[in-house]
This record gives sequence, structure tokens and C-alpha cells, in this order.
Amino acid sequence: MIGLIQRVKHASVAVDGEVIGQIDQGLLALVGVQKHDDKASADKLLKRMLSYRVFADTEDKMNLSLSDIGGGLLLVSQFTLAADTQKGARPSFSSAASPDLGRELFDYLVNQARTQHPVVETGRFGADMQVSLLNDGPVTFWLET
Repeated sequence: MIGLIQRVKHASVAVDGEVIGQIDQGLLALVGVQKHDDKASADKLLKRMLSYRVFADTEDKMNLSLSDIGGGLLLVSQFTLAADTQKGARPSFSSAASPDLGRELFDYLVNQARTQHPVVETGRFGADMQVSLLNDGPVTFWLET
């Protein structure tokens, strides 16, 4: 499972012009599910997202996690993260999970996140979404389980 996390001042996701999820300071996580992923992969990714130290402490060092600051977590499914881009001019999605597995594991990730963190918002799986954000830093990390 892949999580592209971005430290944000604020972020939102809209479908058909309607904002369906938004956060203030926190992490926007674009999530890609690969065909070999399972619930253990989702659990591991969530643990890393909540504990990854990307927020500044009083000495301006990245020593605080999302859990430490109580910031928002905006989870957005993005199957294109699982693309193989090693050759050619068109991505291959042979390593991406099927839509059914992708939905199952993304929904599982969201449900687990909501039991472990106070502010969790989401996009809509499989929808054409417009994501807006103000990246803070910019700070962006690729996490993979």
C-alpha cells in the first residue's frame, strides 16, 4: 500500500463541485492500493501516517507527528500511485489492486483511521475528484508498506 503524504495548512476534496472532505492543518494522504496488499498493509500504513514526524517542534525541527499535534487527516484514494512507469510513454497499472480490493482496503483504512484519530475526512472512492491544498513547506513523503 502506498501513501503519498503532504503536510498541509489546509486541504479539501470536491466531487461535482461539492466539497465532501476538508481539513485544516494536518496531512493530505493520497492512497494507492496494490494487488498484493491486505489489511495488515493498511494497518502498517496508518500507523506510519499517524506517527511519522513531519511537524515542527518548538526548535523548528521535524519532531512531531500528526497524532502529536492533533491535526486533520484527509484520505484520498488514488490508484494511479500504483502505476509502473519504468518504461514507455504510458503507465501500466498491472500492479494496482482490482477495484473491489482497492475499495475494500481503502474503506478499511478509513474505518481504522476514524477509530484511532479524531479528525479524519475522505474523498469518494472511484470518483472524479478535485483536490485542493496548501502544501506547508513544501513537505511531501512517499510511504510504502
